[in-house]
Amino acid sequence: MCVLCLSWRMLRRDARAGELHLLLAALTVAVAALAAVGFFADRVRQALTRESHQLLGADLLLTADHPWRAEIADQARARGLRVAETRTFPSMVAHAAEDGQRAQLAEIKAVATGYPLRGSLRIAPTANSADAPAAGVPERGTIWVDERLAAALAVKVGSSVGVGQIRLRVAALLTLEPDRGINFFSVAPRLLMNLDDLPATGLLQVGSRVAYRLLLAGDDSAIRRFQADLERRLQRGQRMESPENGRPEIRSALERAEKFLGLAGLLSVVLAAVAVGLAARRYVERHLDGCAVMRCLGAVQNLLLRLYLGQLAMLGVFAVALGVLIGYLAHFVLHAWLADLLAMSLPPPSLLPAGQGAAIGLLLLFGFAVPPFLQLRKVSTLRVLRRELGPPQGSFMAGYLLGLLALSGLICWLAGELQLGLTIVGGFLIALLAFALVARLAVRAAAALRSRRAFVSTRPLQLGWRYGLASLERRATASVVQIVAMALGFMALLLLTVIRGDLLEAWRRAVPADAPNRFVVNIQPEQREPVRTALLADGIDAELAPMVRGRLTRINDQEVSPANYTDDRAQRLIEREFNLSVRRAMPEGNEASAGRWFTLAELNERSSGAVASVEDGLARTLSLAVGDQLEFLVAGEPVRVRIVGLRKVNWDTMRANFFVLTPPLLLEGYPASWITSFHLPSGREDVVSRLVGEFPNLTVIDVAAIVQQLQSIMQQVARAIQFVFLFTLAAGVIVLHAALASAADERRYELAVMRALGARREQLRRALLTEFAVVGGLAGLLAAFAAMGVGEFLASRVFHFELAANPWLPPLAMIGGAALVTAAGWFAAARLLQAPPIEVLRNGSS
Repeated sequence: MCVLCLSWRMLRRDARAGELHLLLAALTVAVAALAAVGFFADRVRQALTRESHQLLGADLLLTADHPWRAEIADQARARGLRVAETRTFPSMVAHAAEDGQRAQLAEIKAVATGYPLRGSLRIAPTANSADAPAAGVPERGTIWVDERLAAALAVKVGSSVGVGQIRLRVAALLTLEPDRGINFFSVAPRLLMNLDDLPATGLLQVGSRVAYRLLLAGDDSAIRRFQADLERRLQRGQRMESPENGRPEIRSALERAEKFLGLAGLLSVVLAAVAVGLAARRYVERHLDGCAVMRCLGAVQNLLLRLYLGQLAMLGVFAVALGVLIGYLAHFVLHAWLADLLAMSLPPPSLLPAGQGAAIGLLLLFGFAVPPFLQLRKVSTLRVLRRELGPPQGSFMAGYLLGLLALSGLICWLAGELQLGLTIVGGFLIALLAFALVARLAVRAAAALRSRRAFVSTRPLQLGWRYGLASLERRATASVVQIVAMALGFMALLLLTVIRGDLLEAWRRAVPADAPNRFVVNIQPEQREPVRTALLADGIDAELAPMVRGRLTRINDQEVSPANYTDDRAQRLIEREFNLSVRRAMPEGNEASAGRWFTLAELNERSSGAVASVEDGLARTLSLAVGDQLEFLVAGEPVRVRIVGLRKVNWDTMRANFFVLTPPLLLEGYPASWITSFHLPSGREDVVSRLVGEFPNLTVIDVAAIVQQLQSIMQQVARAIQFVFLFTLAAGVIVLHAALASAADERRYELAVMRALGARREQLRRALLTEFAVVGGLAGLLAAFAAMGVGEFLASRVFHFELAANPWLPPLAMIGGAALVTAAGWFAAARLLQAPPIEVLRNGSS
């Protein structure tokens, strides 16, 4: 009989006997967890590749924070390229609805004829009706609005909307923009208008934040030549995007989401590896007798090894296939919960995630299941006569070490960076060791209770729980493994549910009740007093602050560029223009952290006032210190300042704060706009409508709407992560069952001996339930305190506010953990009490 055929028959026999269920379940859960993330990420990557041109709306996209020179577009046309122009900026729009004047912050995009050069716009005549490709762009005098803006303004096709100083007619509802891409932070709804109507609106003023874009399309070789020629002439604040590197904000956000979800799923793999090792060892111990008989009948060592490795390989193939199928079905859940964040259709997934799932299954199989299986070829034939001979004591720790190294490599691969991967591996090891140490101490303390005089009793019903506590100590290693596995799963779920809610609630409490919830920007110098007067008429006393835009060009006489920094935030800060402002006194909510504030001479003499106060967070990011010289380019002129002090800013005040402050005289005469913030009580939205009606160029930002959308995004992402962590919890339950199964023969023999000595079944049931309840309770308690510790760290070190301890979390987590583990453990161990004692004693302890 061929080896594979015999392996297949052995596999079917063991499957019917339930010998391989735990091994199959552990492999399946691990593969399914990462396959689910893999399938979703693969579909997004394919969409980005397939629609790379549509995501740009062109073959090459030029973006800047200032207007492009006309010669750039002329040169592109001279090379046979098609050119389109867009300008995007936020502004208020208004509509006189039946229930009164409505005003809404919108993201306005003014587009030229020919836009988009790749892909197409889609519009609909009414809400919830079928859309169709648009023929061109909005005609002059008309606009297209998306459904969010139409609902906010209560407009329909044919309505008139105030955009700056003119009114434009709604001609259609916008359903799709090819180059909008993703809705992670699209706080404001979209309004699309004709670029030729933009000057009449009067919306673009000094200080307006506008994204100027040139879209190019044409022959691929011409595009590449133009790209190579222009790349050498790009200035600060300008960048090019091609299909290969386009929409970096989308790619970065999705890559980080994929890494985070992948690492979340990796926790399932770590726990599954433990379960695979335990289940494989249990399987080997139960097949020692069969191997000894086969050795007596002439089977050589290599034949035994091939038989069982073939059986293991077949099991692995089935587990991988089942895990990939479950992962494929599960990824639709991730897609459903994250679909609102994606403004593009996703193609079917490729086979790559299935291959990755197979690799993960093989890693677990051969890294953590094969080492115990290698013992089977060393079984002595004497075991047929002497069953007291234990398993061969060969050294298979080297096999486990290879498995751990492979698992570490998998973590580094999912992290995407070697340093980050090694940090995560180190964090995993430290967390596991810390959990194991605390669990071991807790087990010892729980076991010690049974010998305390206050707990000692000879009453029959109380002997059961004492025996359960003693059993924890006898099987301390297995108990610790169970507690750690369950605690990791519980902690992940607590962090994403209870602690996340506590953090959000703590943040809300940290923000004062009367904190400003409206920001008004684009106030021009001549509007300063009229705006203040209009607000005072509505009972709002708001402070107006000037903003002067300047780009940081030198630090201590050294030119700076994003290439000087490796940190992403530092690169973004260097690339953008700063909003500089002036103050005579330290603003409210600011306190000196280093250096000093401005002296009277610096405040009153322009020659002495070339100094600045810098926010300390910015200073840390850009490695600035008191005494450093900074040079800003303001309106084409260099402005040099010396840092005399650093400020710690309490951003929770929600006031208009600035990274860089100078004395008033230093920036006098430079182009400036003004900003203010104020608290608007609920029900007084008419104040905004009147303000925008009187000053159409103003932009009013509703902070509450931004926070609400961020919370909505967090809830969507948290649901997806919670779903991935369900695999972790499942892996923890499998570890529990594997640990119980690994000691099943020992438990069965102990229970039989105790029943033979007169113990009642009720006492033994209490002993088992006590053991399971203590394991679950300790896991829940450990998870609760660990989750609270992580939450406190995030609150104090990352978000900088106080997080009140939740006194109900530890007891509730302990009760919940005890209930869950008791139910799962009893399901696995209840049949041990059903075995007749005489039969068990005849068969012995193994």
